[in-house]
Amino acid sequence: MLKPILLVEDNPNDLELTLIALSKSQLANQVIVVRDGAEALDYLHRRGEYAQRPVGSPAVALLDLKLPKVDGLEVLKEIRTTDGLRALPVVMLTSSREEQDVVNSYELGVNAYVVKPVDFTEFVRAIADLGIFWAVLNEPPPGSQKYIRPTK
Repeated sequence: MLKPILLVEDNPNDLELTLIALSKSQLANQVIVVRDGAEALDYLHRRGEYAQRPVGSPAVALLDLKLPKVDGLEVLKEIRTTDGLRALPVVMLTSSREEQDVVNSYELGVNAYVVKPVDFTEFVRAIADLGIFWAVLNEPPPGSQKYIRPTK
């Protein structure tokens, strides 16, 4: 079973565009959508409504910066300080071009910082490229397979 892509996005328009772009890339990975940082952490830690999800990290987390409840930087900080999540590839996918947001993201260990293009065609291409790179081309660290075994 392929590892899913975790998409953390609260803006309904950006969510729809990202899902369209990922579907155009024809990835076989399931896309898990969560709407805020707290829900993302629940998913990653397998708690609350996600307590029964299969063991394992997603192939990549596409993380918005400005999120309700817990912002993207706090989610990233938690990922990078949690055993078992530390190696999870995280792409900050945001509309913020603020230099401090970029600096803070990299200081906390983000793998890539992508500003959402305004043009739809560019947006679709950027998301498709991201999905293909992180879910297919990227070689995960030893011990973390591209696949997860379902739990019974």
